Amino acid sequence: MLVWFLIALVVLGLVWIRLAPSDPARWHQRPAVAADRDMKGGVLRAVVTGPEGLVRLDAVARATPRTRVLAGSVGQGMVTYVTRSRVFGFPDYTTAWQDGDTLRIWGRLRFGRSDLGVNRDRVDQWLAALGH
Repeated sequence: MLVWFLIALVVLGLVWIRLAPSDPARWHQRPAVAADRDMKGGVLRAVVTGPEGLVRLDAVARATPRTRVLAGSVGQGMVTYVTRSRVFGFPDYTTAWQDGDTLRIWGRLRFGRSDLGVNRDRVDQWLAALGH
């Protein structure tokens, strides 16, 4: 009986992770620090792209599997994307904004303490697609 209870808890937890709503007011934010930085649960990147960096990044992000816009737009100068992992549907949030000629990107996880470098890899792949 205990085993079935534990299995049910795990299943309910996974369902919650997949279906949990994403509050734009919480996730569509800029970090307090805007310098390049690798963290356990995310990454910050700042690259000089010229004034069209966010436009180009938006096209790359929208072409990424399991990625959708949570809030913002290129016209507003800041966009937050949600990318879900393939198997369990863990949401990761990536906020990008244009700061003059500098494109700033903040990728971070929602659940857990470490993303095992997933956000860093995604952001670096997006930047590589832009030629950086």
